[in-house]
Amino acid sequence: MKTATFGRFIPAMVTPFDANLELDLTRAQELAVRLVDAGSDALVINGTTGESPTVFYPQKISLFTAVLEAVGGRVPVIANVGDNCTADSVAFARDVEKLGVDGVMLVVPYYNKPPQEGMYQHFRSIAESIDLPAILYNIPGRCVVNMEAQTTLRLAHDVDNIVAVKEASGKLDQIAEIITDAPEGFVVYSGDDEQTLPIMSLGGYGVISTIGNVAPERMKEIVELLAAGEQTKALTAHLRLLPLMKELFVTANPIMPKEALRLLGFDCGGVRLPLVDATPAQRDGLEKVMRAVGVL
Repeated sequence: MKTATFGRFIPAMVTPFDANLELDLTRAQELAVRLVDAGSDALVINGTTGESPTVFYPQKISLFTAVLEAVGGRVPVIANVGDNCTADSVAFARDVEKLGVDGVMLVVPYYNKPPQEGMYQHFRSIAESIDLPAILYNIPGRCVVNMEAQTTLRLAHDVDNIVAVKEASGKLDQIAEIITDAPEGFVVYSGDDEQTLPIMSLGGYGVISTIGNVAPERMKEIVELLAAGEQTKALTAHLRLLPLMKELFVTANPIMPKEALRLLGFDCGGVRLPLVDATPAQRDGLEKVMRAVGVL
């Protein structure tokens, strides 16, 4: 299964809510279509940018089903199913597999701070319980612990359906080691829009993107230029969009991406507590940056 690929440009889709902060499945379908029409190669549903901590299992199932109905067959739909309890993650992954998704994403367990062997056993247990390709997700800024290169490589070599890692550690030496020593067909995605240029320059494959919700065509252009070896043009495009990449993270994700979509006239609702909507000052700052980079 190491030949499984989801393409290079994959937005991590926000989860739309209505005025009561209930799932807005119609809007979710509209957003999925919007992102696919803009050139997305695949979609990650209910990841960090999709507010996974406050969308519980039955709602996740409804969300995955709605997106599959909207764009299934056009692009791969990747469901984030990882949790910080291995047994729960195994059971949920099996349930989600029955929906017909094309792959799953599995985050490093958060809060319980597992050692490297615990991470290895966690990911192996989930991946081997299903027949879908799996993407690992390393994001120490949210999970406290970092999955080291040797753990990622061990999983990549030992488990056939672990096909990629989304790396958001910011550790370019670690990422370079994974790229260099990974088995054939195993790919590295940038988990941070700002890091896409250096990671792909090291041999990374693409990005699982937050800004892809807001400026999908612009981010895809950067990825395609890098894939084609057009480093100078890619750098120029990257620098033009970089202020917005930074502005979307002035507070906890996805507060600002949702505000950006609202400014674009594609309202996806607010965020669920304990997140809160953008302040007026944040909204004004975001609007200025969006206009400056030519997104608005």
